[in-house]
Amino acid sequence: MEFSETLAKRRMVRNYTDEPVTREQLERIAQAGARAPSAGNTRGQSFVVVTDSATRQAIAGLAGESHYVDLGFDPWISRAPAHIIIGVSEAAYHNRYQETDKLGPDGEIEWPVPYWWVDAGASLMAILLAAIDEGLAAGFLGVHAFDELEALVGMPEDVSAIGIVTIGHPAADRRSGSLNRPAPIGIHWERWHAQT
Repeated sequence: MEFSETLAKRRMVRNYTDEPVTREQLERIAQAGARAPSAGNTRGQSFVVVTDSATRQAIAGLAGESHYVDLGFDPWISRAPAHIIIGVSEAAYHNRYQETDKLGPDGEIEWPVPYWWVDAGASLMAILLAAIDEGLAAGFLGVHAFDELEALVGMPEDVSAIGIVTIGHPAADRRSGSLNRPAPIGIHWERWHAQT
């Protein structure tokens, strides 16, 4: 599949069929996330791939899936045959930037941007696009019960979950009302200027 076609097909899917996803597909998708860039080649991103039904049900509970269902959405979190929880370690970045090749004359950099979150976002997009390249669909959600999620899947203390990608074969779903919102993305050349 051409990249432009993959990008055009990318959307957040909120319903899946019962058709299984293979371990090989999930391994390729997770490896795509691992290939995303990271500041200083820190590689502070990590993933927990969940296919166990009981664990996916527990994650759906933590994510408030019943609220989605009450709003007319399908039980897409529990129905998805696979979840990939994206995590990142801020400590890994501090450790990396205290190594000789990254340490400046004044010590570790000031971190004007928390690049660990940027890198986690890069992994997220790579995972979303890799799912499409595998002929699958994906959706991202924030759980907002991060401590419980991290404990459920045994994440170490220095790793923070940023959210969950649901993966599976797409089924008809109720589209988000957000799609009706005209929200142009500003693209500017040379200097910022008003949209016309």
